[in-house]
Amino acid sequence: MHGKYYSFTAEQLQEIFNDFLGLVLSTPRTLVTPAQALARCSRQQQDWVLAWLKILVRDNSEVAYQFVQYAPQALALLEINILEEWVAEALEIYEHQDLTSALAHLQAVATYAQTYQRRQRRLPLAEIQGILEKFVIGLAGRPLKLAGSEITYTDTETLFLPLALDRFVERHHNFFLYKAMLVHLWAQTGFGTWRRRLSTITAQFNHRDKALRLFHTLERLRLDACIARELPGCYRDMQHLLTLFGEQRIPFGWEEIAQQLAQPTASVEDSYQLLTIVYPRSVPAPVCYQGILLPESTEPTLASRRARDKQALQNALTQLNQPSDSLTDLISQPTLDSTPDHREKISNSWPTTTAANHSLSKEPATNLLLFSAITQSAATAQSINHFTLDEQRITLELKQVVSSIIQDHGEIPEDYLLIPGNETSEAIGTNPINAYFPENQINTTEKTFIYPEWDYQRQKYYNHWCVLREVEVPLQAEEFVTATLQRYRGLLKSLRRIFAMLRGGDKLLKKQPSGEDIDLDALITAYADTRAGLEMDEQIFTQLQRITRDVAVMFMVDMSGSTKGWINQAERESLILLCEVLETLGDRYAIYGFSGKTRQHCEIYPIKRFNEAYNTIVRQRISGIAPQQYTRMGVTIRHLTQLFKPIEAKIKLLITLSDGKPDDEGDNYRGTYGIEDTRQALLEAKRERIHPFCITIDTEARIYLPRLYGTVNYIVMDKVQQLPLKIADIYRKLTT
Repeated sequence: MHGKYYSFTAEQLQEIFNDFLGLVLSTPRTLVTPAQALARCSRQQQDWVLAWLKILVRDNSEVAYQFVQYAPQALALLEINILEEWVAEALEIYEHQDLTSALAHLQAVATYAQTYQRRQRRLPLAEIQGILEKFVIGLAGRPLKLAGSEITYTDTETLFLPLALDRFVERHHNFFLYKAMLVHLWAQTGFGTWRRRLSTITAQFNHRDKALRLFHTLERLRLDACIARELPGCYRDMQHLLTLFGEQRIPFGWEEIAQQLAQPTASVEDSYQLLTIVYPRSVPAPVCYQGILLPESTEPTLASRRARDKQALQNALTQLNQPSDSLTDLISQPTLDSTPDHREKISNSWPTTTAANHSLSKEPATNLLLFSAITQSAATAQSINHFTLDEQRITLELKQVVSSIIQDHGEIPEDYLLIPGNETSEAIGTNPINAYFPENQINTTEKTFIYPEWDYQRQKYYNHWCVLREVEVPLQAEEFVTATLQRYRGLLKSLRRIFAMLRGGDKLLKKQPSGEDIDLDALITAYADTRAGLEMDEQIFTQLQRITRDVAVMFMVDMSGSTKGWINQAERESLILLCEVLETLGDRYAIYGFSGKTRQHCEIYPIKRFNEAYNTIVRQRISGIAPQQYTRMGVTIRHLTQLFKPIEAKIKLLITLSDGKPDDEGDNYRGTYGIEDTRQALLEAKRERIHPFCITIDTEARIYLPRLYGTVNYIVMDKVQQLPLKIADIYRKLTT
């Protein structure tokens, strides 16, 4: 019976176990049960258990005993290669930790098996990202990027999906879940979820978060209906997923509301109106593909794109406004859904004095006629591809811009079709702190700003010169933040302790006329005075005076192309450490990145605004900081000065993190010109009681920084790797 091809019986196995483990066995501790279970296994499995028993008993009999107890269960749950890992890991734990941990590992074999199964069915986004990107290209509308995130949402330019999915045992089900999430996020941009400012609407309710989640449920029902009409195959897959999860598409009691939102004419306005009706109800649980809505991240991105699209369209209209005989042909070309009467209407509305005068009007209504075929046929943005215009005058890029505008607004707004007048470059006075910031020059809705620039040779400003746009930093997963906190955990612990001591405390004031305690020194002096015949001083008390910090600081982070590599890493690590310790300290702070290329394309990247908490979004923005274009500093300083002005604080600091001097190759913003414009902007900041300071790693900085910041308001780091280690200490010295 002990032959090679026969399994051991329970009695034989128990006898073998007794030979190896007799010393740890007793009346209550037997191996009868595992012997009986192992007897039902194959001889190969039995031999595997006995082989490991011989190995483990040499190290520790108790480990070997527990192994035998749980081996039959392990054989039923794990494949042979994973069984080896399970036992080897137990032995390693015993050798490097302790016996208790090793025994706990063996006993938790069921949990170990579940973890292994999740690992097996886990589908990383990176593995299928290429497939999903091709899929999203096939959907109508603007191109969308994909990125991994701990949160599932869209900012209307990027679809943020989980880094991995393991919700299903079958990997193909996890793949379908990815597709369902992607389609739902795309539908938000494709069917107009963000055509109204959601943050403004939900702010009208007492519980904003509840209102936001209820609105998302309403929109999800509307978007489901849109997907069912436009992508019926995807819709069926999404409903199958709900069945697998045991979820209901329509929450209980929402049937009538779902029917209203399923109408082809339903829009986001219907969801807004229904929000007031459903607000008293409880919030239904989200379905598996729903994700969340993040207005604070999405709306700035949307506003920035709208500004870019409006500018691009108006630039194209300006070019079209040049005399051209080809416009006569353009008007006469057939368009989608156009009729002879419609074309005649356009022709009759067009200036017809001479062929050279066939140009666009400065009246938006006239220009709207040119694009009427687009707006009429824009039920789906892809219809724009059928709109044929003079290829030399209207390019594919313009068609894409029009598509994007329609997707964001549902139409082309009338003011988008106004041809902007030519701005003059008249110089204004040399003391223009308030003069060049009239209210109509700062468009806070669209996050596009116009600023002047200083010409040191003329000793005058170029008015309305630089176009600055606010651009959102693409969010990245927090692995970089986690790694940084781990890498500098010792330093961070020390910094937190130091910064905690800088927080507001109490100062003991002596020789006070009243107070909480007696000033013994003052009392002795007063007593001595009375003994000498002098009048007794009444200021013999002490008072505790509360000392509070009144500091606000704005960090201006260089995101030029030259910061790639080690510099970019050091900047991000420094910002993470600063945020961590400033949260301990309690100072108000904001962080903005900057870059640009030419005066027409200056960019500011809000990473943390003053009124924002240091949260997941901010950490993901820091992780997403990446090198961009050039270092046009003057316009950035002017913009941050304007943002800083309303902040009330005794100490206002503008700290620049940079790797080089002002520079923009695009239009000769370099050398003396760039330095002098930056210096002028810094002087403007100082007039607003904002104190600039620069931290740089440019070894040549000592040549030009004294001209910009003075002799003591900068520091040059010899090695970029020192930046995260030094920056918190620099901040401490600046604010104490």
